[in-house]
Amino acid sequence: MQDDLTMQMAFLAEIDALKTVVRQSPIADRSRRENSAEHSWHLAMFALVLAPDEIDKGKVMAMLLIHDIVEIDAGDAPIHSMHDHAALALAEGAAARRLFGLLPERQAVHFLDLWREFEAAETPEAKFAKSLDRLQPLMLNTLTGGGTWTENGVSEKQVHERYGPTIESRSPVLWARAQDMVRQHFARTGL
Repeated sequence: MQDDLTMQMAFLAEIDALKTVVRQSPIADRSRRENSAEHSWHLAMFALVLAPDEIDKGKVMAMLLIHDIVEIDAGDAPIHSMHDHAALALAEGAAARRLFGLLPERQAVHFLDLWREFEAAETPEAKFAKSLDRLQPLMLNTLTGGGTWTENGVSEKQVHERYGPTIESRSPVLWARAQDMVRQHFARTGL
């Protein structure tokens, strides 16, 4: 039987693969697309900076650091692409069980519970984490001349429909700012 440290080190080595999962979103300087590990780090920073006092910031950051680890096995599912949501949920669930199962049982259960809480988006922390997961790519798209919106022919109305409900439901203040960024972007591009 493996000791806890051996299992933890194996997990940490395995999740290095998250750096190889390339997302659609370009980084702010437009030099390349971000990877999922960078996305998760950036989201944790969003939580550190933006989380209101009544939210358990540490829990939000933990959710954001682990939420996309499943992409190592299941791949990234961009918001603007069509995919079978049921099949994706099955693939991500299997990935979560495999990857978090590399950890000692207590940690595996904890990480799996955090991942499931994020996916369900029912607690205040999970709702806030989900809102940041929408806000970050929205911000990157406004900073990169449209980024994935331009590539995928996404209209201002579609941006409001795809990002708005998730952000606004947890943070009307963040959604108001996001709407300003979206409005300014589409006014500049004339689309």
